[in-house]
Amino acid sequence: MTQTDTAATRAWVVHPDIPGDADARDPAYALEEAVALAHALPGLQVCGSNVVRLRQPHPGTLFSKGKLQELQALIEAEEVELLLVDGPVTPVQQRNLEKDLKVKLLDRTGLILEIFSDRAATREGVLQVEMAALSYQRTRLVRAWTHLERQRGGLGFVGGPGETQIEADRRAIDEQLVRLKRQLEKVVKTRSLHRAARAKVPFPIVALVGYTNAGKSTLFNRMTGADVMAKDMLFATLDPTMRKIELPGNGPEVILSDTVGFISNLPTELVAAFRATLEEVTAADLIVHVRDISHPESEEQAADVAAILESLGVQKEVPQIELWNKIDRVETEARLVLENRAGRSDNVYLMSAVTGEGIGDVVEAIKEEIAGVTSVEVLHLGFDDGRRRAWLFEKGLVEDEAQDEDGYHLTVRWNARQAAQFEAI
Repeated sequence: MTQTDTAATRAWVVHPDIPGDADARDPAYALEEAVALAHALPGLQVCGSNVVRLRQPHPGTLFSKGKLQELQALIEAEEVELLLVDGPVTPVQQRNLEKDLKVKLLDRTGLILEIFSDRAATREGVLQVEMAALSYQRTRLVRAWTHLERQRGGLGFVGGPGETQIEADRRAIDEQLVRLKRQLEKVVKTRSLHRAARAKVPFPIVALVGYTNAGKSTLFNRMTGADVMAKDMLFATLDPTMRKIELPGNGPEVILSDTVGFISNLPTELVAAFRATLEEVTAADLIVHVRDISHPESEEQAADVAAILESLGVQKEVPQIELWNKIDRVETEARLVLENRAGRSDNVYLMSAVTGEGIGDVVEAIKEEIAGVTSVEVLHLGFDDGRRRAWLFEKGLVEDEAQDEDGYHLTVRWNARQAAQFEAI
């Protein structure tokens, strides 16, 4: 055992398999993803995992008495210090499980929050994680520990007479949430100014989206020459990364955006907290959906991504292409089937971001879509239409302008979204 292993917390991953759960996935694949999540958090040594089938969740302990005894024996035998439960655990269940099993417990939401807290790099990302963590902690203040039940003294400046510790802690969290929200609003305002500045530059935005660990960052690095963290690890990228690149072969200049990976059953606290980050996707002229086509549940992952894009309000008219990544991991026979399927679709491309296979076709596809996204038009504006003329120049859309006795003749290059914005002025 290495020194790192000695210092690491010994963790065990459990996936509760509950029959009749509408959102249930294949338990084996769900457990595999949960173990990958655990490996994504530094300081943990995953010493094992298993699926626990439940007839129905026990309201007080989640697991039945028999399953608890099995878990207790396993925890003692493996010297487990942390139990990771791949699913929601109520505050009461957490308290009872930690008491009965004598180990620390994290549910799926708690684990993802820990990972996000470790990875957030930008000021905005850090603030969003802190807000999500506080929202999560607030739900845990349900008489989880006996010290929270005692009454506070009524000194006035701390809390009113008879205020319980739970109420005081909840109030402290609410006050901290208000402070964080104000800070985040300032950061978001700054970012919106940056986005407005980008909007003045007539470069189309190409957003890479996909399930976590689909290979977006590896593709981003290959196309931009950047050095974004790209590991075979869930949530390797958290904060959006953007680069201006010129597509090969005298292609147009575009802004390429690498976004946070999506995941099934993303905690509601995080969906709200990271909405601002994902707003970059809503501004995209082209969405490139990167899929790990070698994953057994690639179709289910693609459905999760589509659902999140819809929840973000991404318009259906925004063009999308699908990249079936990691084709180098697919066996020959299965690959032939995929090639046949992709060949029957206009917007699907096989590739490997690691080996570079298919990248040329991907670049050409992006160039074609971008060419379709922007168009050149000649507009005629009267002398009294100065506001709309100023807007066109402010956005950097004017390529040429001529003037006669009737007004201005402007040659503009724009996309459908900018044309619609102009019509609304």
